[in-house]
Amino acid sequence: MSTVDHRRICMVLAVAVAVSIVHYVDNVAAYDRYPESATLPNPSAAIVGGSWFLFTAFGLAAVVLLQRGEVRRAAVCLAVYSGSGLVGILHYTVGGTSAFPWWRHAHIVADIILGLVIFALAMQLARHRRLPPAAAA
Repeated sequence: MSTVDHRRICMVLAVAVAVSIVHYVDNVAAYDRYPESATLPNPSAAIVGGSWFLFTAFGLAAVVLLQRGEVRRAAVCLAVYSGSGLVGILHYTVGGTSAFPWWRHAHIVADIILGLVIFALAMQLARHRRLPPAAAA
């Protein structure tokens, strides 16, 4: 794994965190405008907001682990972080999302796509062995 890869991962992660801020703030601030599921559990606004902090902690841990050369542990943290975006798929499982404004769809879909990209990066990292810290920086 090269420095370019590390930078690419950090850049994608930075974009994902920025998009997730928009998505999660909207989820919490407009909680009552999101449709509820009749079959799946509906997390409270507090759980939605708190989960952003938990997911983001895994993303930040991935960066620290990459800097230390702990590639496989970083891959696990990235895979967990990818759930922050991938969970957005659930918005489209309950119906009623056709009434969303375009910008709400934009941040949900962007978050989902970034979750997929980060998961793919995590799988790519998982194939690598531990790097010396100087090589990972």
